[in-house]
Amino acid sequence: MSVSVTRTRTREPDQVCAAADGLARDAIVEAVGAAAVGGHRGVQADGERVVTHLFDCLDPAYRGWRWAVTVARAPRSKVVTVDETVLLPGPDALLAPDWVPWQDRLRPGDVGVGDLLPAPPDDERLVPLVTLGGDDAVTDWYPDAAGSGEPAAPPAPGRSRVLSAIGRDAAAQRWYSSEHGPRTPLARAAPAHCASCGFYVPLAGELGMMFGACANAYAPDDGRVVSADHGCGAHSEAVAAPAAASVVSPVIDEFGYDLVDLPGVSVEETVFEPLSRGAD
Repeated sequence: MSVSVTRTRTREPDQVCAAADGLARDAIVEAVGAAAVGGHRGVQADGERVVTHLFDCLDPAYRGWRWAVTVARAPRSKVVTVDETVLLPGPDALLAPDWVPWQDRLRPGDVGVGDLLPAPPDDERLVPLVTLGGDDAVTDWYPDAAGSGEPAAPPAPGRSRVLSAIGRDAAAQRWYSSEHGPRTPLARAAPAHCASCGFYVPLAGELGMMFGACANAYAPDDGRVVSADHGCGAHSEAVAAPAAASVVSPVIDEFGYDLVDLPGVSVEETVFEPLSRGAD
């Protein structure tokens, strides 16, 4: 028969331990020096005859933190002893963000020249590729690009794993919601989708139903994976609207004149009189 005992914190701190603030201060001063210990901030009951004294931390690197010194005494004893000293954050303490494992901190583009990022053996994005020769040959179920349902030819030598359903779905979601998907301003302004473009090269396998690579050197997504319903102005079948012919209004010069020969009268035989003679 086992008996479980549940300990609860007492509401009021032990009076003898609470009065031992001097002992608590001496303990923390001995550990860190008097210059780092500030005023007494109070006590808190941690259990029966167990009390923690709080002191301000004056170290500028730990603004808002507090020195915590836990003291205790034995039953029916008036002698208080120090259990432990520790630095704890206060309500206004500056805290570091929660620790995140390095594999969860990586972001696309973080891997540089010379960096290695091997996939772990239990990576859910990958599944083993099994190939055996002879009549007992076994391959993973990897449909071909035509969607015939038959296993495709084994991938290139050296590959022991291929994309799993989880890895394939994650890639599809990532690509579809990126700047190469259908929701970008570039795609919305395009004359047609990439699926009908002559520069669109579909991917193999199930991803080829939704994605392909752009092979147009003049397109902004050249060499990148784009969704079939993406698009841009460099579509192979895009037709530019013919430029409207501009109509120019004729210009009539009412001040200048040209001398021309009329039938029966030549310019040399014409007598010109000054306009001022008619005014005489």
